[in-house]
Amino acid sequence: MSDNSPAFADLHLLTVLAQTRSYTQAARRLGISKASASARIAELERATGVPLVRRTTRSVGLTAAGQQLVDETAAAFERISQSVAGIRDLAGAPRGLVRVSVPVALGRQHIAPMLPAFCAQFPEVRLELELSDRLVNLAQEGFDLAIRHAEAPPETHVAWTLCATRSLLVASPAYLRERGEPRHPSELAQHACLQYLRDGGGTWTFEREGGRNKPERVQVPVSGPLRANNSEVLREAVLGGMGIGLLPDFSAVAHLGPRRLVPVLAGWRPLGFFGEHLYAIRPWSAQVPRAVQCFVDHLRQRFAAGLR
Repeated sequence: MSDNSPAFADLHLLTVLAQTRSYTQAARRLGISKASASARIAELERATGVPLVRRTTRSVGLTAAGQQLVDETAAAFERISQSVAGIRDLAGAPRGLVRVSVPVALGRQHIAPMLPAFCAQFPEVRLELELSDRLVNLAQEGFDLAIRHAEAPPETHVAWTLCATRSLLVASPAYLRERGEPRHPSELAQHACLQYLRDGGGTWTFEREGGRNKPERVQVPVSGPLRANNSEVLREAVLGGMGIGLLPDFSAVAHLGPRRLVPVLAGWRPLGFFGEHLYAIRPWSAQVPRAVQCFVDHLRQRFAAGLR
């Protein structure tokens, strides 16, 4: 290779930049400074003789030449990454960094207590958990794994089922004493309903459980004094008597009781909210790093008894 040939590391940086669309995110994934990433891309452009990156105030994109270069080299870098991971896994105990995205409430209440045992068993694995209720782009943001509740995982991802989950409609005894208990979903329109921000337009859907006939399905418009993107916030508001809330069971089950949270509309199943299973998901790859697989196996073992 001549002295003017692009460095392989710089070509790899370009592929990561194409995925992240951010110098900051690309530098973080590769463990270098943002300034170094920018300088290396500039050097790559000098070596190729053409602009490869379009820089704007909001994001980073590729020129046609940059995209062509990425398209023609990305597969090779993916094979190299898989080969290195495979060789590393042969070296003995699982090791390396595993970055995981977890919903806030699930992470605080259920995932966090599972970590000490895992770290004691696999001391050479480092975990980095981001607790966030937003749906992160795993490949773009460099996560190895995400824990999510969903009806079904994306077909483009590898997924492991952790446990079943469900949505619970709950209220405090104090609220029900003051406002009365609804007997049919349509009555929720007259109640204070505390909504998750992704509920989608202020409409809740319910299906009557049991029976031999086609299940009855009801859609009802709801409104209330609070919407939030975190189930713990909604749970505390429900406990405080602010209204009726629709919560994932991992936020509610520990607080069910005659003086805490009581179920509302028994016999009706909420549809289309938090999904029916918890999954560990990652972008599809031919090989799952051993550290990631060990962490998934640990979660599956701990979740086997369900959410409590």
